[in-house]
Amino acid sequence: MAKTKRTPVHGWVILDKPYGMTSTQAVGKIRWLFNAEKAGHGGTLDPLASGLLPIALGEATKTVSHAMDGRKVYRFTVAFGEERTTDDLEGEVTGTSDRRPSQSEIESILPRFTGEIMQAPPAFSAIKVDGERAYDLARAGEAVELAERPVLIEALTLVDIPDPDHATFEVTCGKGTYIRSLARDMGRALGTAAHVSMLRRVAVGPFTEAHMISLENLAELGHKAPGGDANKGVLLPIETVLDGIPALAIDEEQARRLKLGQSVLLRGANAPIAEDSVLVMSGGKPVGLGTIEQGSLKPKRLFNL
Repeated sequence: MAKTKRTPVHGWVILDKPYGMTSTQAVGKIRWLFNAEKAGHGGTLDPLASGLLPIALGEATKTVSHAMDGRKVYRFTVAFGEERTTDDLEGEVTGTSDRRPSQSEIESILPRFTGEIMQAPPAFSAIKVDGERAYDLARAGEAVELAERPVLIEALTLVDIPDPDHATFEVTCGKGTYIRSLARDMGRALGTAAHVSMLRRVAVGPFTEAHMISLENLAELGHKAPGGDANKGVLLPIETVLDGIPALAIDEEQARRLKLGQSVLLRGANAPIAEDSVLVMSGGKPVGLGTIEQGSLKPKRLFNL
């Protein structure tokens, strides 16, 4: 049987990942819906988390690191009274407490968890320990203790206390922050035990809730048009994730030279002299990422469009 020919689709799909699905499964589903040659995601969401999962198709996969490095916004609910092996609902209970913090007590500790803080990742995480994933070691029954590392929390606010056992928060944070660890550590700071009972991501870099689309809606679009052509309307351009990078327009001949791996001398009084990273555009389309040294544009990562 002949293999299905894949389509050269390029851009970002901002999926509202459903609860219970792995990020890898979500990528596979989107790749199938678009019949795309390549796909990848811009930052893992645990199966028990829902919300914004940026999925790169085609040449957009070359910009995945820019999504992963962007700030994230999460809404999460902390359940007081139990610590768990995974720091969320999935794990076994390892400790309990009858203490329930008041609103004023919760608000009083938030400054401790704002700014650059030290955080120990959960034992059940994808961090490698001597070449093995921490979660594989933890599932095998080995004691896993991961060293604290600095993470940046830009904002942390209390949103709601629906009942004495739960409190809901919103956090804006940088790369490498574990919300499960944050919930665990907040519980300890309040003199109780705690874990995450709900986690939803609502922003990654330039992507927000306004960009999100559900799997059901994507599938419906695909069913309405042969070959899933209607799905192309939900594709965001490759350069969307590169909002924070200076853009540089060059002409067609300069673009041709850059794609051959050659440097391009930038002329004119306003030509930039040095930039670590620029988004190179030509004819309104992205050519790739480049660097400028002493007025010379050099290719760094080019798009095959």
